[in-house]
Amino acid sequence: MPSIDKIRAIHHPTRRRIIDYLGVNGPAQVGALADALGQQVGSISHHLRVLERQDVVARVPELAHDRRTSWWRLESSSISWSVDDFATVVDRMTARAAQRANIDHQLRKLAEWMRRADDSSQEWREAATSSDLGTVATAAELKELGRRLLETAAEWSSEIDRDDGQEREPVFLFLHAFPTRP
Repeated sequence: MPSIDKIRAIHHPTRRRIIDYLGVNGPAQVGALADALGQQVGSISHHLRVLERQDVVARVPELAHDRRTSWWRLESSSISWSVDDFATVVDRMTARAAQRANIDHQLRKLAEWMRRADDSSQEWREAATSSDLGTVATAAELKELGRRLLETAAEWSSEIDRDDGQEREPVFLFLHAFPTRP
């Protein structure tokens, strides 16, 4: 279970964008992050230090050519928790707010795709997917489904050869499975 400080650190909007950028592009210099995210170098440095304290990112000194530049890489790209993991009311409220921020982030990414889908190639429009399924399950069965789906997605992602010369686009996958009412 992650600490509430780690959850709080990750779910700041700028820090979430830093995590997304490093997850897609790999290690980057502070200046490149600032340019890509439209932020000031000092602001990015601050947010990187916050994430570093929570072991979400790490410095990559072997990539730096001098002491004026710093490179950073993503250490932890996935985090899971339940509001029930936390004992205090304040921590549970923080965890719930982070859940809402995470859902907002996911829905913003989906809305962004929907806005630009018509400008994308037919190949990408056909590759993008959306699906839902209504069924019945026990809590244990639903938990197992989530584990299997995440395992499949992680395996699929690890099999992608990023250095094979093919042109790729960043891809975002999100999944929610929960009990509901008809």
